[in-house]
Amino acid sequence: MSEITDFDSLRRAMAENGEQPEGPARNARAEQLLLEAERLDIPLAVIEALGHQLKVYNYSSEKAKMFVPFARLLRMWDERPEDFDEYETHSLHWVFKWMSAGMLDQPHVPLASVEKWLGEMEHRYRLAGHSARAVRSAEFSVAAHVGDVERAERAFTAWLAADRDTMADCHACELHGQGWWQAERGRDAEALAVWAPVLEGEYTCAHEPHTVLASSLLPLLRLSRVEEARAHHLRGFRLVRSMESMRGAYADHVEFCALTGNEARGLELLAERPAYFTDEGHPHSKLEFLSVVVLLMERLSELGLAGQRVPGPAGREWTAVELAGHARAEALALAARFDERNGTSYVSGRARARMAQQPLVERLPLGVRAARPASAAAAAAPGVAAPAPAAVQEAVEPDLAVLLAEAQRLSDTLQPHAVEAWAQVARLAEEAEGVELEARARAEIADHEAIGLGPEGAEAFEHAAELYAQAGDPGEALAARARAAYVRALAGEIDEALAAVAEPYDRVLALYAEGDTEVPQAAGVLMGRARILMRRVHEAEGEVVDEAVLAEAEAAVRELLALVDGRAGNDVRLAARVAEGHAMLAELATHSGNPEAGAELFARAAAEFIETGLPWFAVEYEARLAGLAHQLGDMREAERALRAALEHGGPYLEAVGRAQLHLQLAEVVGGRGEAEEAAEHALEAAHWADEAGAGPTLGAWARHQLGGFLVRQGRWAEAAEVLESALAELTAETHGDGAVVQTQWWLGDCLSELGEHRDAAERRLQAAEIARHWPEQHDHATLAHLAAESLGQAGLRTEADQAYARAGELWRGLGNVHGLVRSLRARAWLALRTEDGTDAARDLMTSAVEECADAFDAADDDEARLRLVAELGHTHRQFGDLLARSAAEDADDDSIRATLDEALSQMSEAVAVFVALGEDAVHARTGAELAAGWLETDLGRPVAAAARARAVLRAYADAGDDADIAVDLGGGEEAEDETVRARRAEAEQLLHAAEEQKDR
Repeated sequence: MSEITDFDSLRRAMAENGEQPEGPARNARAEQLLLEAERLDIPLAVIEALGHQLKVYNYSSEKAKMFVPFARLLRMWDERPEDFDEYETHSLHWVFKWMSAGMLDQPHVPLASVEKWLGEMEHRYRLAGHSARAVRSAEFSVAAHVGDVERAERAFTAWLAADRDTMADCHACELHGQGWWQAERGRDAEALAVWAPVLEGEYTCAHEPHTVLASSLLPLLRLSRVEEARAHHLRGFRLVRSMESMRGAYADHVEFCALTGNEARGLELLAERPAYFTDEGHPHSKLEFLSVVVLLMERLSELGLAGQRVPGPAGREWTAVELAGHARAEALALAARFDERNGTSYVSGRARARMAQQPLVERLPLGVRAARPASAAAAAAPGVAAPAPAAVQEAVEPDLAVLLAEAQRLSDTLQPHAVEAWAQVARLAEEAEGVELEARARAEIADHEAIGLGPEGAEAFEHAAELYAQAGDPGEALAARARAAYVRALAGEIDEALAAVAEPYDRVLALYAEGDTEVPQAAGVLMGRARILMRRVHEAEGEVVDEAVLAEAEAAVRELLALVDGRAGNDVRLAARVAEGHAMLAELATHSGNPEAGAELFARAAAEFIETGLPWFAVEYEARLAGLAHQLGDMREAERALRAALEHGGPYLEAVGRAQLHLQLAEVVGGRGEAEEAAEHALEAAHWADEAGAGPTLGAWARHQLGGFLVRQGRWAEAAEVLESALAELTAETHGDGAVVQTQWWLGDCLSELGEHRDAAERRLQAAEIARHWPEQHDHATLAHLAAESLGQAGLRTEADQAYARAGELWRGLGNVHGLVRSLRARAWLALRTEDGTDAARDLMTSAVEECADAFDAADDDEARLRLVAELGHTHRQFGDLLARSAAEDADDDSIRATLDEALSQMSEAVAVFVALGEDAVHARTGAELAAGWLETDLGRPVAAAARARAVLRAYADAGDDADIAVDLGGGEEAEDETVRARRAEAEQLLHAAEEQKDR
């Protein structure tokens, strides 16, 4: 911490403190600096220190402390206005607005005092010659707060009508307030239109677009613009996360989570800011925060999670129901204090309404990691499973005969929920007195119970076989025994399963030959045997070597098809056997090394299931077809098959299957450049992976992919949130270290674009450390170079120089001269910004020039030589710029002239190099020519400067007047024309300056 010895050191200390994070530490330092200012005995120093204190209080949770320093400032102004300079005079009047809002947000300040202060503000603004715009804005805030809609509308209109002057809030803040009122009055679309310039980045400030993004969340949801709402949450929360003063905006994000099925993320947000439960400095934002805490907790209770442990005020543990009661009591007590002050019930009514809101979206996937609460997941969002048909659901007086008929229909036609239907028949029959089901019905119940048991169903299938035999259906009894054998094969007992199916196989063929059973029963046994033989194929990795295994399985499948094909008629079950048989042949073809035939047969099987009216059975084979098409390079077919699988799976797809299909589709669509749609599929994949409990595995990979697609769209803030979430679960063991490095790399790019350079450097260094161990070192070198850039932008010059030096060593080891030269140039610029660093900067630039020359001599490829020539030209250009910059800081005139001459020499070298490259380097040449021309004027050589200006104009003579018209044919032509116009304009300026210099 620097010592305060004079006014300048005080100002430096205040500037440094202003850059610190919001919070008590910064406020305490401002208080200490005021004491230091008082010791200097300089009135303006005390005024500036008080202003600094006001600012840090305003941007913190201790806003209530603002009134004392402001009262002192106002007294000093009234006593000695001449002690205030122009800036502090402006600042004093500016913070009148802070005082007005600050009083309104403190319920202990009487409303009469707020109104009196408003009048004082209007009086002083009038005396100072300021517009009434800021006054009317403050009046609007007072009226809106107390619920006086008529007065608020009048003040709102007057606010917009008054002239903007230096006292008006910045455009961004004004638009936030104006849009907020539109939304408050139920005009959501109008609100978003007002906010558009802030959301699009046209207007920004210290707290915008932070608050606009937060305020826009509910209007967007109410307008069903859910994709934008998701984006605004991810982007906006990142902005407010670290800002202590933004509790109200933070509350908006918690509210958004509670109303979109993202309760788990809402709890994570509460856990990040425990102090928000208790901070007292800004009661109004505390009321807002506690109100949405109640909303979230009661949402959890509605989901059956009243007893879940939740984050709350420090000092004890909380359940959702306990925190709801505590937060409600505190919030309503605060609201009552405001209402007592205001003489209305408006604030309490708003708080209660906010607490009582119902979800606007059942489930809005965000793409970030957040496991859904257990009972919420059990409530299953749409698409997890379709409800059973009405006839199968419990009725007040269920009819056993009706339910039995419906269960039989479902099983005969292979419909979903047949297992549940037979289970319901069994329950009802058991509960009914004097009811004894026929053996056939009992057999069906046992059969479907076995299906529901999966790998543990062998004994149940055997029991079903006994019941079928009792019912007089020996063929179906044998089919049930075949199903029991297949279950054993699924458990790995393939030889035992083959032995178990042998007798049913022989017997059913004999029965069929004698006419004692029919095709469906015989097909059931043959299908069971074929499935068991296919298990032997599946157990082999890759292509099956043992031809006998393949041949035996194929023979079994073809035997099944020979029996069934052409005999299915209207029997859905037989048609399904045909389709499954073709799918088996597809697998066999694939295992035999014939993926083309496999793809054709999978497509045939899927089409047959769809034609039969069983599209959900086609999903597995469409997914397999997609994989084969991808393998064969037929991306169009892969995409078609994946889309078909999602469509045909409908509500019957399990969550993990849905996640896998969306993820595959994201990769295919992304591969053809459709990053926006690919991101949508990756988002869905992440959501369904979380629903399936596969968040740390499949979900993390989906988030990794989603982040990459968002990066490709330049959606940096959203991508950063998603990538940070992915990194929490990505591991080298599960996902590969390449995925971890790529995610860190993308995140570093995002943070760099967002101006978070220190964090960007950390991410890039972490990625570089992993890549350091890879055999191929290009990624390591690139990441080291990028980390150096971030360190330099973060002001860490020593660390940046070390990183550039390391990158340079790596580039040299890789034989990459371009990377090496750029690292040397970057180090030269860093050296120039250090004390006595000019000589080091010169040496580094000289080394860069020498590296280019040496590489050119060693190159044996014309294209490589051309690239090296261009690199040399850019190095000479930067060398010239660097020398010119160093001369500007040199106080000795002769030394300045010598340095400028040297800079001009380097610029001339750059021009000569770019001339040799011809038209491909015309912009680089004219840029260097103009830089050289300005150096000529600095050296007092107007004739030479004019000659260089004319050379630039000649270079663009062929562009004609067309260069005055921007032609947008995708961006390139327009940018080209802008460059031409800029170069021409600068050349004209240079020529004019040279002519004036000649005339003097």
